[in-house]
Amino acid sequence: MQKTYYDPADLKKFGKISEWNQELGDKFFDYYGKVFEEGALTAREKSLIALAVAHTEQCPYCIDAYTKDGLQRGITKEEMMEALHVGAAIKSGASLVHGVQMMNKVNKLDG
Repeated sequence: MQKTYYDPADLKKFGKISEWNQELGDKFFDYYGKVFEEGALTAREKSLIALAVAHTEQCPYCIDAYTKDGLQRGITKEEMMEALHVGAAIKSGASLVHGVQMMNKVNKLDG
């Protein structure tokens, strides 16, 4: 089997990012933990959001983690795919809306 840059086993090493800077690592994990606590959004909703963002950011570690987390929280594959499409629509729309800047520049240079 061909080895890739992204090794799924590395996800288990995520907590080690604190080793080279304990203070900042601890602050990150405190923040991260707080973000995913129940609040105005449920942990299930946050997991689904995280899964969609993981895809738009194209992070294979996050995709693995939040696919597993979502399944454990009862998120269906249909809900996951719909969330992915929401993320994709926003990502593509954000790319396309920047076309207005290009159009403004062309109009300025042609004018």
